[in-house]
Amino acid sequence: MTEKRNTHGAGAGASAGNSNVAAITSAKKKEAEISTELESITPEHLLEEVKKNKTLIEQLLQAIKNNKHDTEKLINDALDRSLASHATDNALGPNPFIGFQGKDVGATAKTLVKHSLLHPRTTLQHLTRFIRDEVAVLKGRSDLAPAKGDRRFADPTWSENLLYQRGLQTYLTVCQNLESWITDVMDDPYDADRSRYLVSLLTDALAPSNWPTNPQALKRLLETGGGSAINGIRNLVGDIRHNSGMPSQVDRSKFEVGKNLATSPGMVVFKNEVLELIQYQPKTAQIHARPILIGPPPINRFYIFDLSPSKSLVNYAVNQGFSTFAISWRNPTKAHKHWGFDTYTGATLEAIDVVREISGSDDVNIMGTCVGSLLTAILLGHLAAKGDQRIHTATMMVAVFDTANESQLGMFMTPESVESAKKASQEKGVLDGQEMGKMFAWLRPNELVWSYWVNNYLLGNAPPVFDLLYWNSDTTRLPAQLHGEILDFVLANPLKSPGQLTVLGTPIDLGKVTCDTYMVAGLTDHITPWRGVYSNTHLFGGPSEFILSSSGHMQSIINPPGNPKAAYFRNAELPAKPDEWLAGAQKHADSWWGHWSEWLGKHSGDLVEAPQSLGSEKNPPRYPAPGHYVFES
Repeated sequence: MTEKRNTHGAGAGASAGNSNVAAITSAKKKEAEISTELESITPEHLLEEVKKNKTLIEQLLQAIKNNKHDTEKLINDALDRSLASHATDNALGPNPFIGFQGKDVGATAKTLVKHSLLHPRTTLQHLTRFIRDEVAVLKGRSDLAPAKGDRRFADPTWSENLLYQRGLQTYLTVCQNLESWITDVMDDPYDADRSRYLVSLLTDALAPSNWPTNPQALKRLLETGGGSAINGIRNLVGDIRHNSGMPSQVDRSKFEVGKNLATSPGMVVFKNEVLELIQYQPKTAQIHARPILIGPPPINRFYIFDLSPSKSLVNYAVNQGFSTFAISWRNPTKAHKHWGFDTYTGATLEAIDVVREISGSDDVNIMGTCVGSLLTAILLGHLAAKGDQRIHTATMMVAVFDTANESQLGMFMTPESVESAKKASQEKGVLDGQEMGKMFAWLRPNELVWSYWVNNYLLGNAPPVFDLLYWNSDTTRLPAQLHGEILDFVLANPLKSPGQLTVLGTPIDLGKVTCDTYMVAGLTDHITPWRGVYSNTHLFGGPSEFILSSSGHMQSIINPPGNPKAAYFRNAELPAKPDEWLAGAQKHADSWWGHWSEWLGKHSGDLVEAPQSLGSEKNPPRYPAPGHYVFES
């Protein structure tokens, strides 16, 4: 019996082996036939029809040259008629505070088509180049490969399989030629940036890695016996129902605020209509006499500073012996549409006075991030105008105060789009946080949309379990007044011109701010580019320290020690040009938190005995951290 089974197995193996050999031989034969056929293709064959029309093209070029004004008007009129009827008023977009309206798409598309028609010779040259590049791909003579670090095409099938390799190279050829074509036909860099962005949205969406034929997806399909497809469909339906059709970035079921997020022990010691003030329980026998007040951005929950204990900046500060307080903003509703710079500045001043009263310190150190940094800068300018020295130092992270610096946030910002966005939020009373979240995602669609499309739908995986992404999805609203003031701020660039912005009745001049400041930027931050953050150092009148983290926008903030991949750059000199600063900067391993702790320690006064209880007689503890406002939906 055993011998027969072995013989049968051997026979089956031999049969399978013969079948595999036959399949491989057939595939190689087919590949040889394809290669032979492709060898017969020449650029001349593909350009034959173009050459037949050479006379017509030359006539068109001459006509444009002789009567450029009329030609341009003709093109504009034709495009106005064709695009106006198709434009829509609402679409996803690259500016989280404005949105991306259909008329922006129409105007940019119109500009792109117009310039291509006004530069037919250039367009023809690029078409010719594309055909030649594609012939090289089809003949297997192209060396095009994805950029280093492009994880979309990490699977070896993309480079080892003939069909996949040439499909990928065709995609890269299209992207490369579109990029160079836009650069050559666009005269205005602003129009070129807008056009590149629109085209990149399309090319990113059409990447072959997003298709069901993704080799990873096909392998997973076979491994799971079709289970990955079922899970993917289930995930897709769930996101359509509960996430506005966007791929979920995080498994929200794994987190709960107060349970495994925002767990640092503390008490709410003050509350007004706008904020709650949390005082954290000291963990050292002695603490610095001068406290630090953490001010989060008003467009997200405060606990970005208090994620899981190992990533909590609050926990780190407490362990370093700092007397630590934090603001938790209320999630505004339509009833709070009038809240603006004055409201948030006034509420912060109230919180500062409570911190001073509880700690017994005449002044405080303050920390802000993103829009929270902008509020901090405005507060500093307000106090400087009054000669008020309640703030001793300020730490400000990932925020650009000179809005003339280039950023994706300003790409589609025009006076017309600003007014339209302000009108929309005034009608609703607030700017919805979930809409802002979607717009932020479309700033970096490959990382924030399509990677999750592949993971959730094509591979059928659950979204990642990541505390920072959970915080990012836990959105809040922005009151209409503050929304409008932020838009006006970006458009008018008032902090660059002393006195142009007025808050609580005082003109803001950052040059009059003489306290020490500590600035943090992210090397790969696409929301607030580091060179723009660097320019902040030259707006203030006091000493500044600038730190460049090796991470992006949020990861630059949440950067606990011990990460072997973390690094930061420091240069004590602050030359006018950021690239000169970087050229002279020294790279340091690990997180910037350690350097900040040392810097802050020098500005936090003597060590004193830690209090046995929180709050004070005037401001007694009310209820435990993380408070109530953080749970308001």
